[in-house]
Amino acid sequence: MLVFVTFSCGLLFYILKQMRCKFSVLEVVMKKILSLVMLAGCCTFGFGQEKQDAFVTNPDNMGWMQGFPPAPEKTLRASDGSFFEFPNLRYSINHMQEFFPSRTVPASEDNRYTVKTKLDKNIDSIEFTPWNSDEKMTFKDSLAANYTDGIIIMHKGKIVYEQYPAGLKPDGRHSAMSVSKSFCGTIASILVAEGKLDPFKMVIDYVPELKGSGYEDATVRQVMDMTTAIQYSEDYNNPKAEVWAYSAAGNVFRPVDYKGPENYYEYLKTVKKIKGQEHGEAFGYKTINTELLGWIVSRASGKGLAQLVSEKIWQPLGAHYDAYYQLDPSGIAFAGGGLSLNLRDMAMFGEMIRNGGKLNGRQVIPAAAAKDIATGGCNPKAQEAFAKSDYPMLKGWSYRDMWWITNNSHGAYMARGVHGQAIYIDPKAEMVIARFASTYLASNKYIDPLSIPAYEAVADYLMKK
Repeated sequence: MLVFVTFSCGLLFYILKQMRCKFSVLEVVMKKILSLVMLAGCCTFGFGQEKQDAFVTNPDNMGWMQGFPPAPEKTLRASDGSFFEFPNLRYSINHMQEFFPSRTVPASEDNRYTVKTKLDKNIDSIEFTPWNSDEKMTFKDSLAANYTDGIIIMHKGKIVYEQYPAGLKPDGRHSAMSVSKSFCGTIASILVAEGKLDPFKMVIDYVPELKGSGYEDATVRQVMDMTTAIQYSEDYNNPKAEVWAYSAAGNVFRPVDYKGPENYYEYLKTVKKIKGQEHGEAFGYKTINTELLGWIVSRASGKGLAQLVSEKIWQPLGAHYDAYYQLDPSGIAFAGGGLSLNLRDMAMFGEMIRNGGKLNGRQVIPAAAAKDIATGGCNPKAQEAFAKSDYPMLKGWSYRDMWWITNNSHGAYMARGVHGQAIYIDPKAEMVIARFASTYLASNKYIDPLSIPAYEAVADYLMKK
């Protein structure tokens, strides 16, 4: 999983290389950057800083980017990475459009969704036990522990809980990070259901430019389910990891003499296959698979990803607020993590998926697409592929259409993004939870122990009502 700050760090690394710094200098500088910036890559890796209290770091009280002009110490920039240092990110995650070029995902102008609200104050006092802990915690206390910016719980189609503890406002838009992947995967599922995309065709049937790359013998389904055997590392401790070249390709802040790939798609042409491994054998969470899927769905439909999300999801859903995608230097939407959207709109998107693609009595997406997301990965083969990855806390899980499948007794599944972004859908409890957050640790391996048991406890409570 890749977040926006890698662009800035990738640029700094590239500059240092051009300056012919010795590796020891590079190592020191990169470690310094990594100690300051939360490089939110794949869920396997998580970098953070000294923990600071959620209330102290509330962006509503920090004064960032205020004034005409803002004071130097309150000015955040993407070009130097300061926008994503903690606690600065608690502001920027709500204002990504101020830091990067973007493309609007138009909302609906009419036929907007309606939703009833019946708040349940008892949810705050629900208790659960975090993983690897013997002490109980209340749901209310978990909000601060997870640096929650906004959260909505829906039950049987109604909003039963809605809070905006920090930074985010009800009409605001927040970075969804890798929840963006699930939107791209949903678009692919829709096109498959419509007969416009064949998941069993080869990648090069849609993107012939990738002939000779590591993707040449991969199928579209293997890309959709992240089972491609491509040589790609998001290990930010390794200055030779492929993430740096990918990062530089999407970076809008470049040296004038930059010679690498000009955009995400050009980078994909350089990807190699892992020697001795075949596509489809193992799950591997790699952001570039989503970038490729964004390219595939655009080729299959003749439309860009932002337009597809607007026409296939956002407008039929009746979304109230425009969303937007961050763009690379060639105007390509950052499919793997560049979507920002409104919390209520995201919750209603989750409710629509839970309800078989329907919302307010309208079929928003094909029922077959929603069903494939919910149940397509519930099989031993998918679980076996997932088990070969490094997610020891997620035993029995699987992955389908760029959604995470828990395979628990409730059939829950979710969209996940670093720093605490989530859509959690529990079909048995008829519950959807949508959350935006800005945690000081990026990786979900630090967030899940407080989040997933909390979601499960709320589901158990709601089922008893």
